[in-house]
Amino acid sequence: MSLRLLAVHAHPDDESSKGAATLARYAAEGVEVLVSTCTGGERGDILNPAVDTEENRANLPAIRRREMAAAAEILGVRHRFLGLTDSGLPADGEPLPEGCFAALPLSAAAAPLVALIREFRPHVVITYDETGGYPHPDHIRTHEATVEAFSAAADPTRYPGTGDPWQPQKLYYQATLSRAWFVALHEATLAAGLESSMAEVLAELPPEDNLKVTTRIRCADHFATRDKALLSHTTQVDPAHPFFAHSREIEREAWPYEDYHLAHPAPGPAQEDDLFAGVTP
Repeated sequence: MSLRLLAVHAHPDDESSKGAATLARYAAEGVEVLVSTCTGGERGDILNPAVDTEENRANLPAIRRREMAAAAEILGVRHRFLGLTDSGLPADGEPLPEGCFAALPLSAAAAPLVALIREFRPHVVITYDETGGYPHPDHIRTHEATVEAFSAAADPTRYPGTGDPWQPQKLYYQATLSRAWFVALHEATLAAGLESSMAEVLAELPPEDNLKVTTRIRCADHFATRDKALLSHTTQVDPAHPFFAHSREIEREAWPYEDYHLAHPAPGPAQEDDLFAGVTP
């Protein structure tokens, strides 16, 4: 029996900016990897000035679906949209759009994911921590819906009509793009005698990381795949962004892994190097 990994994200492009090299590594090793995207990113902005046209803004939902399909092919993974509606990023005090993902009752937000877990039957699930990684309402709701689905999918009395019960064995939270990562790349770049683009980013980050890293996955051989997948989200990614400015050779030396926090079961004292450590196929 093959191992199965489910990564749950809020919008198209999140899978390529958070843990993409991990997904590519496991897929290349024969693990069945499925990316689940809760919303279609319909209310997102176009972040690449080169393609910010009236035509693309009008067709953004369809474009983002095509971009997601291209990224999944590059990463070598399967993909499923859950069909929920992007909440956008309301201004302070502005209400959420009616019927959007973040405004749904938790049971309605989690039901499609419960059905997917019962169908795909993953051994390991990855999502965001309770902060969402950053305070976008869809990221926070993705965390809440995933935690709900992770426990509810095993209970035959809950979410009837969504398939046979299944209990994933492990739940992880993303700990990528941490302050420690930015610091390591910044210092390694300066030590190499090069100019670093990370100082401005570091100035905006909290002074320390709050999420404990329990698991480090070596995946430097797949950083190029990660970058290619991320760049395939053309409307969301500006190739001139500082993320693409640092040396990949330096990154492979300074930080050759992606980080995670084991949320369930409780982590042991030793740091893991495999998401499937202790998993029974």
